[in-house]
Amino acid sequence: MATAQAAGAHGPLTGVRAVELAGIGPGPFAAMLLADLGADVVRVDRPGGAGLGIDPARDVTNRNKRSVLVDLKSADGTARVLDLAARADVLIEGYRPGVAERLGVGPDACHARNPRLVYGRMTGWGQDGPLAPTAGHDIAYLAVTGALGMIGDPDRPPAVPANLLGDYAGGALYLVVGVLAALHHARATGAGQVVDAAIVDGAAHLTAMIHGMLAAGAWQDRRGANLLDGGCPYYGAYETADGRHMAVGALEQRFYDEFLRLLGLPEHAGAHRDITRWDDLRQAVAARFKSRTQAEWTAVFEGSDACVAPVLSLREAPRHPHLAARGVFTDHGGLTQPAPAPRFSATPSAVRTGPAQPGADTADVARDWDLPALLEDGA
Repeated sequence: MATAQAAGAHGPLTGVRAVELAGIGPGPFAAMLLADLGADVVRVDRPGGAGLGIDPARDVTNRNKRSVLVDLKSADGTARVLDLAARADVLIEGYRPGVAERLGVGPDACHARNPRLVYGRMTGWGQDGPLAPTAGHDIAYLAVTGALGMIGDPDRPPAVPANLLGDYAGGALYLVVGVLAALHHARATGAGQVVDAAIVDGAAHLTAMIHGMLAAGAWQDRRGANLLDGGCPYYGAYETADGRHMAVGALEQRFYDEFLRLLGLPEHAGAHRDITRWDDLRQAVAARFKSRTQAEWTAVFEGSDACVAPVLSLREAPRHPHLAARGVFTDHGGLTQPAPAPRFSATPSAVRTGPAQPGADTADVARDWDLPALLEDGA
């Protein structure tokens, strides 16, 4: 596995300052991405913590950041955060609507100190609408957008895609896109703005292609009945002799032909064009895969254009030959973790530091951001 690049390689956002008001889930992930890209991200942790309930030293979503400890409910807590906002380009918060305002660090208060500030708000339901003030989690946001209902077998409840599709794809990544777009605007005009990133907005946006197919009559509004949702026998996962699985994505004609050739099922050459033959094709493919182990099938399909890959676990993935060759995962401080993405030819990013420990960087931030008040007692 690749190691972190040499110290001093920061990434394309070098020089950008960002404040992250501590939370969990998509907000920290978005701030991690900004930090991976080179931004100087200062996480404002609260006394007592607000993390995932794991050892902070192992929370890789806090890598490449620095941390200061501020109690927003203390007499001078609000002033300390506003001082940080006054010197920042970006601020990210993930409170329920209205909470930041009640704490005195909402957009109006921050923009009064820094009109150029990009104020990123990360929520599930958004800043308005009937559900905005209510609690929720990834699975509920996916449920109402139609995204969750698309995933899984038709005769079982929808499959839960961890919190990758909502919190991170529909939430954190859209927040980062919005922040970068607003940062570009702020640098061109001198005017900051609020970015309202709601997971329901992002998750719905991710289904754009499917809505187009639905409108064109190329998608049925039920799971397990379509080309890309497991309904197609040459796009799905199959069990092997050792109880492992292989993933198949042989959609195009030439890939399908190669798939059948290597699988040893030439008699099904035309079955992919005839939906009435899909059940027979699925049974034949399943039986073939059950005849050998995952390792054996991986060797059969290795280097081919059949679009077949072994389904690996999180611990196995870093050892996959292709991922290892590209350095998709990296080791830093004894923690194996995904390397920063995407990659840049002129301004490479890297894992520069391990997870920020709450309050550990107060002195350095006070010096670098010219904020001596951060060092005063009262955090």
